[in-house]
Amino acid sequence: MKSTFALMASAVVAAAALPVAAAAQTSVTIAETAPVVTLNVTETVEAAPDMATVGTGVQTRAQTAAQAMRDNAVQMDRLVAALVKAGIPKKDIQTSGINLSAQYDYSNRDGQPAGPRFIGYEASNQLSVKLRDIRKVGTLLDTMVEAGATNVNGPSFSISDPAPMLAQARAAALKTARAQADFYAQAAGYRSARLVSLAESNSGGQPPMLVMAAARFKADSAPATPVEPGQVGSSVTLTVQYALER
Repeated sequence: MKSTFALMASAVVAAAALPVAAAAQTSVTIAETAPVVTLNVTETVEAAPDMATVGTGVQTRAQTAAQAMRDNAVQMDRLVAALVKAGIPKKDIQTSGINLSAQYDYSNRDGQPAGPRFIGYEASNQLSVKLRDIRKVGTLLDTMVEAGATNVNGPSFSISDPAPMLAQARAAALKTARAQADFYAQAAGYRSARLVSLAESNSGGQPPMLVMAAARFKADSAPATPVEPGQVGSSVTLTVQYALER
């Protein structure tokens, strides 16, 4: 019995030791990872704009909502007709907002507190107009006012086809990123830098990149409203990563 028990105990001990021995023989090798430099590079290419966008519209007031809308429709039809007559195609004239709201007078008369006094309804109709001949922007602004526009805002200048400018900005950004990565590689004692990732965002010649100020309005003078289009820029921002290699 003693001999049998000793044999069984030895077998149990040996079996329990097997997983430990197997785990001891397992090894994990982690390859050396090259350092990575991350760069954010922005390049902008500027050019003269070939398109302007102007906001305009009319506001009318009346004692009833229906009358305010009717009066507004009459003035808006006159404004749109004037734009079309001036050579703006209908596809470049877009309604950007219509609003109707009750108007109240909150002033205190005779120094006595009083509740709001209803004074009528105000209707507004706003347009976004694309002008593809920027040499005529000033004249068209005056045409809008003469046709009954009660508000004008803009112009904002842009490039109708920013693709060529974006291509130039993209190439310049990549060249700059490469030069910076090579600099860091050499400065850190590495032989070269290898591109491992690239992401892009861009601004295609839109109003936020406007270089010059918007129009200087002088609608009450005889000459056309002076407008200086200046230049607009198309920007590309690259986020790139380069692995430094020995």
